[in-house]
Parts: sequence; C-alpha cells; structure tokens
Amino acid sequence: MQYFVEENSVVRKIWGKSDTILFIFARASAEFALNKAVDWLYFTGKLPSDPLGRLFSTVRYARMIVFAPLEQANQSIDTLRKIHGSVEESRGALIPDWAYRDVLFMLIHYSISAYELLENKLTQAEKEEVYDVFYRVGIRMGLKELPNNYRDWLPVRESHLKENLQKSEFTLDLFKQYKKHLGAIRYFVLIEGQKLVVPKIVIRLLNFNRFSAIQPIVPIYKFSRVIKLDKMIKNILLPSYYKTQIEELDVYGK
Repeated sequence: MQYFVEENSVVRKIWGKSDTILFIFARASAEFALNKAVDWLYFTGKLPSDPLGRLFSTVRYARMIVFAPLEQANQSIDTLRKIHGSVEESRGALIPDWAYRDVLFMLIHYSISAYELLENKLTQAEKEEVYDVFYRVGIRMGLKELPNNYRDWLPVRESHLKENLQKSEFTLDLFKQYKKHLGAIRYFVLIEGQKLVVPKIVIRLLNFNRFSAIQPIVPIYKFSRVIKLDKMIKNILLPSYYKTQIEELDVYGK
C-alpha cells in the first residue's frame, strides 16, 4: 500500500510523539498571532473562543495526512481546502495565497526545530524530506510559488517573516485568550517555551527577552522520557480534559 508519507520517514518520527507535536503548535502559536491574516480566524471565532480545541482539530488533520494511505491523505487535504473555501464564501473574500503559505511554512519550521530541540539534529536530507511532505500538501491544496526544495525555501521563509508579520490588536487578544484558557502557570510555560525556537523577528515583535526560564529544564524533561516520567509531567502541564486526546497522539507511528 502506498502512503502519503513513507513508513520509515523522519516525518512520522516527528509527528509520532505527543510532546513534539504539542511543542510544534505551542511555538507556532506565537508566530501565528503576529500573522497579518490572523483576522480570518476572528471571522470564524473558533481560535479565540477555543484555542486548545482548535489545536487538536488541526493536529487531527495533520495526523490523518502523515499516517494515512495516499488516497485517504489526499481526501483529507481536499477536505481542508473545502473548509477554507466555505469560510471564504461566507466572508465574500479570498484568503491570500501567501497566508496559506505562511501556515505551511510554520509547520515546516516548527516540525524541524521542535524535533531538534527534543530529539536529535536532522541531516540536510531529513530536512529536505520534511519539506517535501509539506510541499506536496501545499501543491495538493493548489498553492502557488512554493520553492521546489528545502534549500530554496529558506530565503523565501525569511522573506515571508519580514513581510507578513505585525503586532496588532488581534495579537494582543490572542495572547489574552491563551492565558485565559491555559491559566497563569501553563501560560508562563508556553511563553518560555516559545522563546526557545521562534525566529528572532518574532522575539522582537512580541518584546520577548532571549532568556528562557525553561531552557535548563529541557535536558531534564528529555531524561524523564527515558525513565517514563514524561507522561506525568504532561498531565501536570496540560488541562486534564485533554488527557485522552494527548494520549492518542502517541498511538500513531509506533
């Protein structure tokens, strides 16, 4: 059977562990809040009203693509495009192509950076492999102007960061919503974790300092996975009503 992502792919390793996935989306949430097209999620109201629910909804689609047979993965991508098309129809406008690319670029960047922080450095070939998977997702969605490979993507990514990010009233409100839904302690962990992997321009726009209070804890957490204590730590740091969803993230790819 042909899969969208090969069974021995590093992409399956990245998306096969709950902590790596949560790290991807937690860190992307900082950059996403700065995107000039974030007003589209305020049009639907789904992200500000339930940021954690939106996270798990997005993760489900991503996992369906990464671990599914080719035909089923393509159907999931087509469904995503239709959902966005319905939103565009309701608003009477089109989501800019660059906004779609920005989201795709975040998945590429944070897939690599999260894995390298929690696991191992990726080789150039493995980075190309990560890029190729999301490149094919983008092509299936009909996105234009996507670089053909990871090396060519790097300067385009930098250009997007410079052109498409700004601090706005939506940025401020989204961070308020993050804090509201996470609580003060989890929100603190979110912010300190974001500092570890977000680009410098995100640090500057959000007025973050470069020091992360949890950086010294990362090696301890990595060791906790060896002695099987990471589940307990995740249960402490994440809301209990998402316990089942979090546990399910560790089922795939094993």
